[in-house]
Amino acid sequence: MEFKDYYKVMGVERDASEDDIKRAYRRLARKYHPDVSKETDAETRFKEVGEAYAVLRDPEKRAAYDQLGQNWKQGQDFRPPPDWDAGFEHSGGGFEGAESQAFSDFFESLFGREGFRAGTARGTRGGFQARGEDHHAKVLIDLADTYTGATRNITLNTPTVDREGHVTTTQRSLNVKIPKGIRQGQRIRLAGQGAPGIGGGPTGDLYLEIEFRPHKLFRVDGQDVYMDLPLTPWEAALGAKVKVPTPGGTVVDLTVPKGSGNGRQLRVKGHGIPGSAPGDLYVVPQVTLPPADSAKARALFEKMAEDLPYNPRGKLGV
Repeated sequence: MEFKDYYKVMGVERDASEDDIKRAYRRLARKYHPDVSKETDAETRFKEVGEAYAVLRDPEKRAAYDQLGQNWKQGQDFRPPPDWDAGFEHSGGGFEGAESQAFSDFFESLFGREGFRAGTARGTRGGFQARGEDHHAKVLIDLADTYTGATRNITLNTPTVDREGHVTTTQRSLNVKIPKGIRQGQRIRLAGQGAPGIGGGPTGDLYLEIEFRPHKLFRVDGQDVYMDLPLTPWEAALGAKVKVPTPGGTVVDLTVPKGSGNGRQLRVKGHGIPGSAPGDLYVVPQVTLPPADSAKARALFEKMAEDLPYNPRGKLGV
């Protein structure tokens, strides 16, 4: 998938104001509209311009895109980094597209398909009143936080537009209580931390979607946690008792059954994500070979080759 430089598509500088972007869109939309344009690639260019405008006219999308695109150029092979949108405060239920037209795979990989949700407005005797919009942000926490609960200081980046129409990013910090047992994808609601109300309406709420930072040992799937366990060939073949760390910080003695090959899952009950019905820890054996880096080691491997008639490729039929 190729990176799309939306500023290049629109023919504007990266510090272009909202008015600059609007003018560029109107000019290009007239030039490439399929009903009037004489250009051979008018339809394609018209769609490209519409996609670029959908991002650059929206301060939230634009601020996130600007951070993502600092080190990329038009046409480069691109894959969004994991959790690239973490820490951005925005007014929708996720970084999703607000348009109905079909956009490129590049756009969809960043912003999805659904529109942003707006706040709810209502009339009152004193005039128009509206509840402030709810804000949303994805935040990263350590896996250990869900095992103990924690209070963490979280910094959010909030896009704003200055008087000249330029998008800037401000930061705010919040002390957030992380409840024990929270799972990836669940949300923490902070009442009254969203957008201000209009006409005396109540302030919206802030919803923090939880993601776990990558861990060097553990990976999470729902309430269960998985880890790879390196084993020697003799431990896997003969069975063994080994010590295994758990995400909660304790160490357990694990019995490795005889013949535990790569990929077999060994369950450690109750050591997954905490809860009324806690998840489990699954230990996945990974057989590793000692290096044949000495005469003695090479002799042992040669003897195994002679004494053990073993062909791991027998099922291949070759």
